Amino acid sequence: MDQVLGLRSSNLQSPKNNKEHHTSEIGSQRLFVRRAQAFVITLNFDRPFHADSDKIVFTAETGPQPTESLGTKVRFVPSKARDGNRWSVFDFSTYENSLQVSLSSPANAIIGRYLLKVEISHPSGRAKSYQLGEFILLFNPWNSEDEVYLPSETQLQEYIMMDYGFIFKGHENWITPWPWNYGQFEDDIIDICFEILDRNLNFLNDPSKDYSQRNSVMYICRVVSAMINSNDDSGVLQGNWSEDHSTGINPLEWNGSVTILRQWHATGGQPVRYGQCWVFAAVMCTVMRCLGVPTRVVTSFRSAHNTDGNLTIDMFYDKRAEMVPWERRDKIWNFHVWNECWMTRKDLPAGHDGWQVLDPTPQETSRGVFCCGPASVRAVKEGDIQLAYDTPFVFAEVNADEVIWLQDSGQVKEVLSHNTSTIGKKISTKMVGSDKRQDITNSYKYPEGSAEERSVFMKASRILLGPTGSSYPYMERMRTAWFQEKPIKLQLKLARTPEWGQDLAFFLRARRLQGAEMGIKQLLLHVWLSGQALLHGGKVQAPLWRDELSFSLAQGEEKELPITLPFTHYKDQISDEKLIRLSGIVEIEQTRRKLLVIRDISLEMPHLIIEVFGQAVVDKKLSVSISFTNTQNEPLQNCVLVLEGSGLIEGQMTINLGTIQSGDTIQAEVDLLPTKEGSRQLQALVSCEEVKEIKGYKDIFVASASSS
Repeated sequence: MDQVLGLRSSNLQSPKNNKEHHTSEIGSQRLFVRRAQAFVITLNFDRPFHADSDKIVFTAETGPQPTESLGTKVRFVPSKARDGNRWSVFDFSTYENSLQVSLSSPANAIIGRYLLKVEISHPSGRAKSYQLGEFILLFNPWNSEDEVYLPSETQLQEYIMMDYGFIFKGHENWITPWPWNYGQFEDDIIDICFEILDRNLNFLNDPSKDYSQRNSVMYICRVVSAMINSNDDSGVLQGNWSEDHSTGINPLEWNGSVTILRQWHATGGQPVRYGQCWVFAAVMCTVMRCLGVPTRVVTSFRSAHNTDGNLTIDMFYDKRAEMVPWERRDKIWNFHVWNECWMTRKDLPAGHDGWQVLDPTPQETSRGVFCCGPASVRAVKEGDIQLAYDTPFVFAEVNADEVIWLQDSGQVKEVLSHNTSTIGKKISTKMVGSDKRQDITNSYKYPEGSAEERSVFMKASRILLGPTGSSYPYMERMRTAWFQEKPIKLQLKLARTPEWGQDLAFFLRARRLQGAEMGIKQLLLHVWLSGQALLHGGKVQAPLWRDELSFSLAQGEEKELPITLPFTHYKDQISDEKLIRLSGIVEIEQTRRKLLVIRDISLEMPHLIIEVFGQAVVDKKLSVSISFTNTQNEPLQNCVLVLEGSGLIEGQMTINLGTIQSGDTIQAEVDLLPTKEGSRQLQALVSCEEVKEIKGYKDIFVASASSS
């Protein structure tokens, strides 16, 4: 008579399952599977399995105190076919003493680490229970039942599988691609991602409830958005927007997410110093792609931070063309970087599925915590700012009006400029399958100045302020300025590419418009010019350069006046961002009217040259050369080269270059040992006392060892 079936061993078939679940990049020693997709395991018994008498029950548990009532513990028995609404075990096949079965979770299962058990019973004896092993369950964007389903294999390869990319920085007229190593499939990163979830405030307050909500991508997104910054918790990164980073790493010196996440883990959850917006967003991209949520990094140039909800950002200048400090917290970032995650939004009206804005940079609180989103990109475009979450804030980031005022002796005097189209420029992300930039501005708003764009703006204003109300303190003064035509068109134009280390050559172009100030034959003009180091947050430092000039303009006349800003004026005054704001105030002598002209300049950095010798093959030495020429007129001191690249280098490789004299070329030759096949990217950063962000990259295709 048969006794209770005894389990001798089990095989979770990790290599085979991981390949079918698009997780083999994470590893093959452990089992990583995705929701709503079957995976196969094998059980080896001490005798043949008899379906009519041997009863087996599987249990999957997650969280610190698994309970069936919260969905963190599930028991499921064999069925003829997969049931998409619940955990299932099906497709039995036997061979001698072995039993092979398929298991599957529902599409709304809780993601995380699971312990898989089996209980075996027989009519003639007691039941026996065995632990089969652990597995990790992830979101499944390949499955149409999952709320993160993305029906494009090309986009899935980009937004889930691609472990490197570009973040676009700089200025709207000088956009720079910044290579970044996301590294979401590096060893231990997936465990660090779940450690992040296990340190969030909700978990610390009620672990069981927190785990029970981890089936929702919206919940996970908000938790991760809060945990990437450290304003409320022991989050991953501490922000620092000052010029002093002596107690940590300058945000410009990070090459990728892996080092940051590993440092956070190694110190027991101490926030890593320091991050700014692009670092926060890049690390969140790593975490979300690792968890299985299609994610991309998005940059908006001239992004508003509107704190009072009136959709207006005020800036102030004095009569010497110097931008002056202001007490209000409103600001315009030179650029701001956030994330978009792809998901369905069953909590919103139809039509709001797809890309959602998530922003881990701590700007404002959302329901008491420093996080932002998910806000539907479609809702932002249509001005439906009443829809969750944080849509009014995101709308203002890309749509606020900019009003520039003349201030004298602390008093607001007059409007210098009212701009309805200078916020939210050239919204950018990496193009799918390419190193190029994709402009996605039209996803966020209608064309500037169009009837649709102004209609949406007014719709959002009414929702925020009511049909008649206004919280704008300078409304009456601004109304009087709206109808005054400018008699002169002014531009500050660059004469050549602005390179760091060189004098900056530009000219003031002034054209008198026909019909303006008809009673005055020659307009007598006096110009005050200033240059100020522009900080990332939109504020400026004290002027590093000033100039004045005078000229006259007849009706319809145009003049170009050459101007030079010497390198000696800005070499020790400029911020690490290498941005300068040139401002000019032109006063018409006869009318005392003042006009403002502004030009932000992003200085071009020297370039790295990266050469690869021979074909890249897994586990075969690959020689690489990185060379750099100091094109400056002065030496660069304490230079360090940092190399990084998932699948090419384990962690980072650091080489001290010392001092590089003016005109000298330095060359570093290194040997890499690629560990993963496919498309890879080597990121290189040279950082010196004078310049923090001399970056370069090289795309490298690594062949498998068998194909070489």
